Amino acid sequence: MLGRLGGSRRAAIIATAALFAAPYGQAQQQAVPPRHPNIVILLADDWGFSDVGAFGSEIATPNIDALAYAGMRFSNFHVAGSCSPTRAMLQTGVMNHRNGLGNMPETIPDEHRGRPGYDTVMNLRVVTIAQLLKAAGYRTYLTGKWHLGSDARRLPHARGYDRAYSLADAGADNFEQRPIEGMYDTAAWTENGKPATLPGNFYSSNFVVQRMIDYIEADRKSGKPFLASINFLANHIPVQAPDSDIARYSAMYRDGWTALRAARAKRAAALGVVPAGVPVVTMPTTPDWTKLDGEERAAAIRVMQAYGGMATAMDREIGRLVAHLKASGDYDNTIFVFLSDNGSEPTNPFQTLRNRLFLGMQYDLATANIGRRGSFSAIGPGWASAAASPLSGYKFTASEGGLRVPLIISWPGSPKVRAGTVNRGLAHVTDILPTLTDLAGVPGHGGTWQGRTVEPVTGRSLVPMLSGAEGSVHGDAPLGYELSGNAALFRGDYKLVRNLAPTGDGRWRLYDLKADPGETRDLSAVEPERFAVMTADYRAYAAANGVLDMPAGYTADEQINRYAFERQGKPRLIRLGLGVGGIVLLLSGLVWTWRRRRRRARGINQAKADMVRP
Repeated sequence: MLGRLGGSRRAAIIATAALFAAPYGQAQQQAVPPRHPNIVILLADDWGFSDVGAFGSEIATPNIDALAYAGMRFSNFHVAGSCSPTRAMLQTGVMNHRNGLGNMPETIPDEHRGRPGYDTVMNLRVVTIAQLLKAAGYRTYLTGKWHLGSDARRLPHARGYDRAYSLADAGADNFEQRPIEGMYDTAAWTENGKPATLPGNFYSSNFVVQRMIDYIEADRKSGKPFLASINFLANHIPVQAPDSDIARYSAMYRDGWTALRAARAKRAAALGVVPAGVPVVTMPTTPDWTKLDGEERAAAIRVMQAYGGMATAMDREIGRLVAHLKASGDYDNTIFVFLSDNGSEPTNPFQTLRNRLFLGMQYDLATANIGRRGSFSAIGPGWASAAASPLSGYKFTASEGGLRVPLIISWPGSPKVRAGTVNRGLAHVTDILPTLTDLAGVPGHGGTWQGRTVEPVTGRSLVPMLSGAEGSVHGDAPLGYELSGNAALFRGDYKLVRNLAPTGDGRWRLYDLKADPGETRDLSAVEPERFAVMTADYRAYAAANGVLDMPAGYTADEQINRYAFERQGKPRLIRLGLGVGGIVLLLSGLVWTWRRRRRRARGINQAKADMVRP
């Protein structure tokens, strides 16, 4: 019929029909519930505050930087000083003493074992983000480091993850299924709760990303959104990377850690993640670069080149994941969260003779092999201080270098995240879970879950900050923290902090983090009233969370050594004894051979002398 009408009348009828149909069509569209966003959590291991290019690093991290500039960078974000407590808070939104990680199995003193809050595993009184999202119709996946419990009830497959390929330990080799020798007997990788065998071409960063891609694609036909938690081993000890990535940095780091620390502080200020002119301290544990001999410098340069290569290798895999999600059409509706589990790792595994002897038997420690397959290396306190620049401290401490790490939240296709901005408001790792459930439109829980009482979420949604609100969602509320005796209390712009030996003296100090994020000027004597109020706030936090005092003389470093060499059972100790005995025998044999050759040479010389005598 329309075909017999004139052009103008036909157009008018079509326009009128469209006008009447529009509200109905809009109503139909509005009636379709919006699709939940996918969520990708990218958890780095032991990355310092300025290890990401977008936070001031010279290390090439273009794919992480792209997420940073497509989203929001948080420059005042805090975690725990060690991995497991952070990971448990990230999973649950509950403070570490309430979720069972008052301390880790490797660092807990014997006096605290079994006490409330000191389970050393994530307890069963908390609900994970995977459980919440799974109940809301999500597919849930995890790959990489778990370190929150290794029994059947506590592996990720039992804590809400549909598919999981995970490592139960603090770390492992990056090229083969091998534990950190001296710490663990095996590399405890499992898939869906069952022991798993790594492939022959394994490299950790590549593997955890590829396995995640495989999981996502295996269930794509379900049409459900997904949670993908990728937990990298990079850059945990042992520092290892592909040769080509190490070679990328072959001309770098020759000026040492002090120069690098200054350069990073300058770049971080230029990028707006710290104020310009921030005072920078030199940690007392930082060696004098100028006093190292040639061999020591060569090894130090090489290990930092390997560290940069390890970070770049991880970044490349993140880029591969992002490219896959773009190709599959998922990218714009995916929330990306990037963070580190704690600050940079200062531990020097070769500090004691016992360690040097043991590790020398297990690994190829030649300088040219640092970072390669069969190697064992760590950046130590000098480079760790630079990786945290311009902050003070590093992993294990309650100083900013131990607790403040990069956080990036990006949702490319949504206006809910202001792209390309830096937020300087205080944020905490317990805030991630309520933020993600808020953004995804998924209900949380109010302290009850599936008919049982559970620990309530203590974090707060960061959505107002993501939308551009000034300040912190925590306002002036006190926020406490403790691990291994190192403790802090945040309130507004101020921080009360105490560190035990070897990086502190056990005294409480007060800092204005807005003006002095490097913690260089103690205000406890200048602002005694604030100091007294925040000290009382910390006591209230410690009482409410069951925080225990540390035994006299305790240090986390010494406890790790005790765990490694005293708590691994008789087989490990017997092997260690045999190994040390073997070294003693070898040294004795070398000495005996040298003495024999010396006596023989003397005899020959004497005979020659006798022959020339008249």
